[in-house]
Amino acid sequence: MACTTSRSPLQGVAGRTSAYGEVWHVSGTAPVLVTGGTGTLGRAVVHAFSEQGRPVRVLSRRACKVGDAQATGVDSGNDLQWATGNLVTGEGVSAALDGVGLIVNCATTLGRRDLRATRCLVEAARRGGAPPLIHVSIVGVDRVPLGYYRTKAETERIVQDSGLPWTVQRATQFHDLVAQITTMQRRVPLTFAPSGVRFQPIDVRDVALRLVELAAREPSGHVDDIGGPEVLGAVDIAQRTLRREGGGRVVPVRVPGRIFRAYRAGGNLAPQHRYGRRTYDAYLDERFGLPGHG
Repeated sequence: MACTTSRSPLQGVAGRTSAYGEVWHVSGTAPVLVTGGTGTLGRAVVHAFSEQGRPVRVLSRRACKVGDAQATGVDSGNDLQWATGNLVTGEGVSAALDGVGLIVNCATTLGRRDLRATRCLVEAARRGGAPPLIHVSIVGVDRVPLGYYRTKAETERIVQDSGLPWTVQRATQFHDLVAQITTMQRRVPLTFAPSGVRFQPIDVRDVALRLVELAAREPSGHVDDIGGPEVLGAVDIAQRTLRREGGGRVVPVRVPGRIFRAYRAGGNLAPQHRYGRRTYDAYLDERFGLPGHG
C-alpha cells in the first residue's frame, strides 16, 4: 500500500435539504478527509472508512513516509491519499480539502491551539464547498473544569456556529489513556490512583465505527455521548494494569479540588450510552498478552 497525493474532483451527490441546509453525502469517489489521521484515533478512523471501501485522505503536518499506509491498517485496493498541512498556521489546508465529501476532525494540539486549528478548518471548509463536518470531542467537557476540557467545549461552539453541516460526537477516555495513569508510574515503588474516581474506557476502534455510522446519516448536531461497555474504578483499573505489568501495590489517594470532585460525581461518564464492545481486560490482553502466556 502506497500513499498518493492525487486530488479528485468532488463527486458527491446533493442530499435532501434539512435544518442544516443542503447536504453532500459521501459517494464512492469523494474522499473522506481525516484530520489527525496519524494519531491514536485517526489511524483507527482511516482504517474503518477504508474497510467500508471509501477513499480516505489523511491530513498530517508531515509528509507521507514509507509504512504510513500500513500503520493505519489500510489494506483495501485504493491508495491512501495524503495531504500535508498545518491546521494552526493554515498552510496546505485548503488544498487538503479540495474535492472532499466529508471531514472527520480527530486532530488535537492538546491545548489552546485547538481553537485556532478548529477555526482554520471550518473557515477553509466554508471556502471549499462546505462539506459536512464530524467533530470528535470528550464526554464531560461541560462538567469537568479541566482547562483542556474548556477548550474542547469552545471548539464545539466554533463548529456549531460555523455554518457547515455538522455533527459533534463526544466519547469517553480511550483505553490507552486510562492505562497511562498507571504505566507512567512504573519507575516508582508505589502506584497512586485517585479514589472515588471512575472511568468508562472505550476502544478507539469502537469510536471509529461510530464515526462511520454517523457519516451515513445526515448531519445531526450534538448526538448522544458514547462510552465503553463498563464503568470501572480508577483503583481497580490500576490493579488490573499492574497485574499485567508484573505486580505492585496500588495506593488509593483522595485528590482534593473541583476537578476531581467533578470526576467523583461521574462528570466524565456516559453510563446510559455503553456503545463500545471491547472491555478493558480485552485491551490488556491485546497489549500485554493473555494471562499466563507472556
